[in-house]
Amino acid sequence: MNKEIIDIFTETIKLLEIKGDKALVFKINAYRKAINILNNLSAPGGPASGGKKDISDIYKESGIAGIKELGIGEKNAKKIEEYIKSAQKGNGKIKEFDKLEEETAIKQIIAYYFESKGLGLQELKENAKKRKIIYSRFTKPAKQLLELAGSMEKAKFAIKTVADWANSRKLDYAIETIFKKWLELDRLKPKEIVKKPFYNGNPMVYSDMKKKWFVISKSGEWLEFADKKDKIEWKIIE
Repeated sequence: MNKEIIDIFTETIKLLEIKGDKALVFKINAYRKAINILNNLSAPGGPASGGKKDISDIYKESGIAGIKELGIGEKNAKKIEEYIKSAQKGNGKIKEFDKLEEETAIKQIIAYYFESKGLGLQELKENAKKRKIIYSRFTKPAKQLLELAGSMEKAKFAIKTVADWANSRKLDYAIETIFKKWLELDRLKPKEIVKKPFYNGNPMVYSDMKKKWFVISKSGEWLEFADKKDKIEWKIIE
């Protein structure tokens, strides 16, 4: 169960960073501390060289007090308790995380869109004014995309599909492109990367008839390749 809680806490940090409230830095640090403690529990040498231990076992033995004794703050200890109890019913959840996911849904889509264009969250965070303008400009189309897709997963899938297709062709794309290509998503395939053989800068061809490689000289003459195959250089042809 350590990994599941670590994954939720890690994702929570990302969502808090997307939310962008400076006052949340203390929460983020608390989550990072909890993640480190849970990672140490999962390490081969811990805890205290007694071997790996699952947080659910600690809770079973000592309750929430046992979780807090590890150094995890009370609020996060309660979240872990909530997850353990709900997991016992078959659906491990933390209500605050679910609420945060819902609150940041639009910003998540905007951040994911810019990530697909090579602009990370950190770059957006460095210029608060720029980030404010970006969120203002893209809030409406991001909301429309979420409504069209019906879920965050499908919206992100649509963005990735269009991004992969456009980037493979060195085409620019706007968030509106997702809407225009919506009915074509299943047909949008990244351009196939083609590698062709060269030898000393000259192109090569393989003759199926003669079962041999040939080097095409600058004058267009086919010269039989006599070197080792590992000397053939494969280049991506745009």
